[in-house]
Amino acid sequence: MTTGDKTKPALWVPGDWNAFFGFGTNILVNLLVLTGLLQFVLKLPPIIVFGRILPALGLMMFLSTGYYAWLAYSLAKKTGRSDVCALPSGISVPHMFVVTFVIMLPIAAKTGDPIKGWEAGLVWVFFQSFILMAGGFIAPFIRKVTPRAALLGTLAGVSIAFISMRPALEIFLTPAIGIVCLAIILVSWFGGVRYARGIPAGLVAIVFGMVVAWGASAIGLDVGGMSVSKLGAAFSSFGFSIPLPAIDHVFSGFTYLGVILVTAIPFGIYDLVEAMDNVESAEAAGDHYPTTRVLTADGIVSLIGCLFGNPFINAVYIGHPGWKAMGGRIGYSAATGLAVIVLCWFGVISLLLAVVPIVAISPILLYIGMLIGAQAFQTTPSKHAPAIVLALTPHLAAWAKVLIDGALGAAGTSAAAVGMEKLGNMGVLYHGLELLGGGAIVGGLVLGAIGVFIIERQFVNAAAFAAAGAVLTFFGLMHGETIGLAVTPSISLAYATVALFLYGCSRYGVVSERATIDAVPVAAE
Repeated sequence: MTTGDKTKPALWVPGDWNAFFGFGTNILVNLLVLTGLLQFVLKLPPIIVFGRILPALGLMMFLSTGYYAWLAYSLAKKTGRSDVCALPSGISVPHMFVVTFVIMLPIAAKTGDPIKGWEAGLVWVFFQSFILMAGGFIAPFIRKVTPRAALLGTLAGVSIAFISMRPALEIFLTPAIGIVCLAIILVSWFGGVRYARGIPAGLVAIVFGMVVAWGASAIGLDVGGMSVSKLGAAFSSFGFSIPLPAIDHVFSGFTYLGVILVTAIPFGIYDLVEAMDNVESAEAAGDHYPTTRVLTADGIVSLIGCLFGNPFINAVYIGHPGWKAMGGRIGYSAATGLAVIVLCWFGVISLLLAVVPIVAISPILLYIGMLIGAQAFQTTPSKHAPAIVLALTPHLAAWAKVLIDGALGAAGTSAAAVGMEKLGNMGVLYHGLELLGGGAIVGGLVLGAIGVFIIERQFVNAAAFAAAGAVLTFFGLMHGETIGLAVTPSISLAYATVALFLYGCSRYGVVSERATIDAVPVAAE
């Protein structure tokens, strides 16, 4: 490709096939999980799930992936480069669970009407969309003053705890499919092995998983959860449904505005930081995208989806370096949007739930988590590695709390009912997990930034981030479970004290020339 208009960027290259199947299966997993939540957790009727929500979601994703393909085309044309990769985007996975279990399910249970829960979810996305659009104008400044290790470190925490761990567990629960499919993925995407006729590794893994699962089913074994009865029932959802305006349902959900705003504001900030992290991740891989345009686009397409009945927000995904490493460029993004339209508008999702074993797709998600976790260390100075580890810790705490809550919930109890003292006697510092894991993505960013600036001996900058941590903590945006005033005042005060201490170090501290991070391994010996 040359600069100027003599040669236009290629819309499709061979590597787009790999990225399309890899990213497409990632999206497919999210669609399957999302559909399961709507059907089996919220108990929404099929006419709403397949006739209203999925068509609206398909429209949102088509607009999102098409826009990011166009943005990549514009960047490639402007720079004359042939290696530009489009930003991946889709349903925000953390939000998918939050809006389901924190907003929609409680309201559906309280009213006895899952439709009311759906309407509350629409209002939640309505406010999130405007927070995203407004946040787009302050995100560039935050990104400018925040060290890359902090941005990528907190992102690595998300990828390790909430992207990698569940697929890893699923792989070992069904090893006959999961471990073999993981090997199929790794030898191709890390080891460079090419399969016959250039068949993408993701497709090879899915086909292998289907063959094993259905082969086992044919001889009466359950490996992957496939059955003919499930397949037959899936055909009942076939049909054609286009998005229909749901503005009346959006306004009906305003009844629950007080409950909604408690989570809409902090998760709007989460979106802001997550988008910055992912744009930073793309830049580390060589592709610069304007943060303001990214956040504004996410807000606009989410708002459109909401007004047509989709209660799930759009977000730029973690994983750009992974799809780029596979050879993905521009076409994979637009092709994924077209595929989602077909899946959502024709009721194909129900059929796929009955055909493809989820465990065959899990290794692809684990691969993405591995790549993003590694990127935080590979694209930042090696001496910043301790700060990256520090940025990881809130996410590990948040993940552990989710597991404990789930286990206690399954037993029909809760941490409060069991008692903090009893849990502590068994080595479970539950309240510590609550405090460290609350607002994990913001907390990880602040802690990571403080760590980097201390390592660089830029104590004024470290003090500024500690002061920001004090303010954010005071209002419950980190180290807290709710928004409010003086949510965790002792932690807020501690951050303020650290800010004063660090500022004092900048004015009066005497730093030894030998006190460098390189000396740590020697001291450890």
